[in-house]
Amino acid sequence: MTGQNCPDHEVVVVGAGFGGIGAAIALQHRGIHDFIMVDKWDRVGGTWHANTYPGVAVDIPSFIYSFSYEQRGDWSRIFAPGHELRDYADDMVDKYRLRDKLRLNTTIVSAVFDAEDGIWLLGADSGRTITCRFVVMAVGGLERPKMPDIPGLHDFGGTLMHTALWDDDVALAGKRVAVIGTGATALQLVPAIVDQVAHLTVFQRTPIWVFPKSDAAVGRIGRAILQRPWLRSGIRLAGTLATEVGMGGLVVGPTWLSDAGRRLAEIPVRRWMRAQVHDPVIREKLIPRYGLGCKRPSMSNDYLSTFNRPDVGLVTEPIECIDEYSVVTDDGSHHDVDVLICATGFKLWEKDSVPPFPVVGRDGIDLAQFWDRHRFQAYHGVSVPDFPNMFTITGPYGFVLGSYIWMIEATAAHLSRAIAETKRRGATVCEISRAAHDAYFAKCLRRQQKNFLFTPTCAGSNTYYINSHGDSPFRPSTHGEMYWQNRHFDLDDYHYGNGVTTRNTDSVLEESA
Repeated sequence: MTGQNCPDHEVVVVGAGFGGIGAAIALQHRGIHDFIMVDKWDRVGGTWHANTYPGVAVDIPSFIYSFSYEQRGDWSRIFAPGHELRDYADDMVDKYRLRDKLRLNTTIVSAVFDAEDGIWLLGADSGRTITCRFVVMAVGGLERPKMPDIPGLHDFGGTLMHTALWDDDVALAGKRVAVIGTGATALQLVPAIVDQVAHLTVFQRTPIWVFPKSDAAVGRIGRAILQRPWLRSGIRLAGTLATEVGMGGLVVGPTWLSDAGRRLAEIPVRRWMRAQVHDPVIREKLIPRYGLGCKRPSMSNDYLSTFNRPDVGLVTEPIECIDEYSVVTDDGSHHDVDVLICATGFKLWEKDSVPPFPVVGRDGIDLAQFWDRHRFQAYHGVSVPDFPNMFTITGPYGFVLGSYIWMIEATAAHLSRAIAETKRRGATVCEISRAAHDAYFAKCLRRQQKNFLFTPTCAGSNTYYINSHGDSPFRPSTHGEMYWQNRHFDLDDYHYGNGVTTRNTDSVLEESA
C-alpha cells in the first residue's frame, strides 16, 4: 500500500519501439494524454535501434511493415534497411508530439500492483519508483538475445557476440569468422560480411526455407507511385490480402486445403533453392525436410549462393563444445575461429522473458510464474485476470502471422478502448473477467488442434512457433478477425470499479490449479 490516490501518471508505456509508439498514438486518439514512454535505450525504435548488424533490413515489404495511418512514399528500397525503420520511428515521435513523453535511458526492473490504491509501482534502475494508474507493456518480443547453450561458449578466447548486440568496433577483415544459426538474421548477415572475412564457417542445426527476394531500389517511378496515397493504399491492401490468404489460410483454413496449398508452394521454392547451389552434397544439406511454414521462412537472393565460394564452409554436424580457439563438433573436428557470431534469436516464449522483469499482480501473483505453471494465455493477447490495469502489446495469442505492425495497431486499439471506458465509467480499475478470458483461451486451444504445426509435417523443424508447453501462442485467426475483435470486443468483458472493489472472486490460480 502506498497511500496515494494520485499517481505520477495516468499511463506508463514501457517501451519506445513501434509497439510503444503505436500504443501512445492510440491513447492520444482516445483523448488520453497523461502518459509517459519509458525505454532503456537512448533512442526510440526498439528492435530497429538495437539491431545494427551488417545487412539488417525488414523482411516484409516496407509498404506493409508500416502503420496504416502513417504510410510513407519515400522508402529507398522495397525492403527498407534497418536504419530507415529506426528513422521512421523517430519521425512518428516528432509528428505525433511524443518527444516530451519520452523517458529514455531508463530501465524498468519491476512492476507491482497496489490493490488498495489501484495503481502500479514501477521500479526503475535508478532506484526511483514511478507510479501510474495503468501500465502498458510494449516490450517487444525481439527484446532479449538468446545465446546458445553450448559447453565452453564463454571460455572462447576470441571475440564472441550476438547479432542483437553488434559491436561495430570488431574488425572482421582477414579474420576466420563463424556464424552459429541459420535463421532470418543469418540470411541477412552472411552475404553482408562474406567479402570482408578470410574464411566464413556457418554452423547449421536446421535448414531454413528460403524464397527469392523481390527487392529493388525504389526509383523515380516507384516514388511517384508510392507518393500517391490512393495507389500506395491499394498496393498495401493487395499485399495484406495476399499475406492473409498465404499465412492466415495456413492457420485457420481447412486442413486439407492448407496442406494441399503448402505442398504446391513447396515445389517451385525447393526447385529454386536447389538451383542456387552447385555442390550436390551441400545443396541437399541446405534443403529443409520439414514442411513449408513450420518455422519462419525468409527471403534472400544471395544467401544460398554464398556456399558456392571456396572460402565459405557449411557445418551440419552438431556442436559438442567450444574451446579457447575453436568450435568442436561431434565428429571430433576442430573448426578454428577468431570471431564467433551467434545468430541464435531471442528468448521469445520462455520464463522471465515476456516481460523481462518481475510483474506482480493481485495477491502477489507473479506473471512469469503463472505463465510457466499454467501455460501462456491472455485475452486477445492484451489482458490477464488478476493483473488489473495492465495491458500488453505482444501478449500470448495476440499476434497473427504476418506484419508485426498489424498486431500493434490491433492491441493498441484494444487497450486504449478499455482505458477510455474505465475513465468514462468514473472507475479507476479495470480487469478482464475470468469468464471472458477463459472463453478466448479455450477458443484458441480448440483452433490449435487442427494446426499443421502439431503434425508430422513439422517434425524436426525446431520451430519457435511452439513453446515449452507444447502450445503455439500465436493467435490462430486471420488478420481481419484480429482487427475487428480488438476494436469491437464487449466492453463488459472487463470488470470496472475502484481499487479492491473490482476483485475477481474466480481467481486465476484457483481455476487453473
